[in-house]
Amino acid sequence: MDRTPVLGVPQPAGTTERTGEPIGPAAARRGTATRELVHRARETDVLPASWESLGEDRFTVRVKWPDTHEVFVAPDGRPDPVLLVETLRQSAILLCHAAFAVPLDHHFLMEDLHYRARPGLLDVPGGPPELHLDVDCSDIRRRGAALAATDCRIRVRDGERTVATGGGRLGISTPRAYRRLRGAPLPLALAGLAIPLPHRLVGRAGPAQVVLAPTPESSRWQLRADPRNTTLFGRATDHYPGMILVEAAHQAARALLYPAAFRPASFTIRFHRYVEFAPPCWIEAHTVPTRVAGATAVRVVGRQGGHAVFTASLTGGAR
Repeated sequence: MDRTPVLGVPQPAGTTERTGEPIGPAAARRGTATRELVHRARETDVLPASWESLGEDRFTVRVKWPDTHEVFVAPDGRPDPVLLVETLRQSAILLCHAAFAVPLDHHFLMEDLHYRARPGLLDVPGGPPELHLDVDCSDIRRRGAALAATDCRIRVRDGERTVATGGGRLGISTPRAYRRLRGAPLPLALAGLAIPLPHRLVGRAGPAQVVLAPTPESSRWQLRADPRNTTLFGRATDHYPGMILVEAAHQAARALLYPAAFRPASFTIRFHRYVEFAPPCWIEAHTVPTRVAGATAVRVVGRQGGHAVFTASLTGGAR
C-alpha cells in the first residue's frame, strides 16, 4: 500500500543528507521541543513544549495550545478539532526524532490517524492551559538499528483527567529511499490554486485557510491550497501533505452541513495513496447513519485519477 507522508522533510540546517546525522543520542531521556523537531516552519505553529521518557517505549509530552491561531483556533476562540490532529502528529514526530534519534532529513509517512475527544474539551475558548500526552509506542519495526515504523497510541490528559485519545501508525523513509520511490518532484499545478469556497462555509477566518474549491455539485469539491500557508503546507513537498488532507476532510463536513455548525468529537482518516498536485483531487462528502444519540456522522472520500486516495469519518454535534 502506498502511504501519504505526514510531511516531506528537506535537508535542514545542521544535518547532512550524505550522512543523515541524527539530532542527538538515542539514549536521551527528556528534552524540549523545537520547530525543527516537529517539522514546523513557524514557532507559533509548535504545540509540544517538552517530552520525557517513562521507559519501555513510553513517554509523556507536555503541550500548550495557542490562545489565537488562524488554523488551530476557530473564529469564535474555541480550539478547532484539527488542533487535536496536529497535537498528536507533532508529538509523534517529536519523539521519533528526539527519543529514537531519527535524522531530521528523513521522511515521515502516515498510514492512518484518529482521535476521540471527551465532550466539552473543544467547547471552552482557549482550551485547557496545559495538556499532557501519554504516548505508548508499539509494533516497532527497525532497519538495522534505525527506526522504520511504529504505532503511537496516545492518551491526552488535563491534569489526571483523560480528555481525548488517539494515535496512528508512522513509517519512516531515508532521503535516498524516498527519492527512489517518488522520482523528480512536480511543481504545484494551477488546479491547486483554484478559487476557494467562501471561508465562512468551512469555519475559517479567511480564504488562505480554505482547502476546497466549489464545483456544480453541492457535496463535491476540488482540493486546493495556498502554498504560502506554511501551517498547512509545512516545508516544501512534492505532493499535498497529510495536514491538508485532514483539513479537507473537516472542511468538507462543515460545508456539507452548513449552515448548521459541525464540531466533530471523533475522527478517523486512512491514507491510501500520495495525493499529487495533478490531476485534480476531488473531495466528496455525505452523511451516514450513527449509533451515537443526537450526533451526526459524515464520511469523506478523496479521489484522484479514478482512485480513492484517502477516506475519513467524522462524528459530532451539528446544530
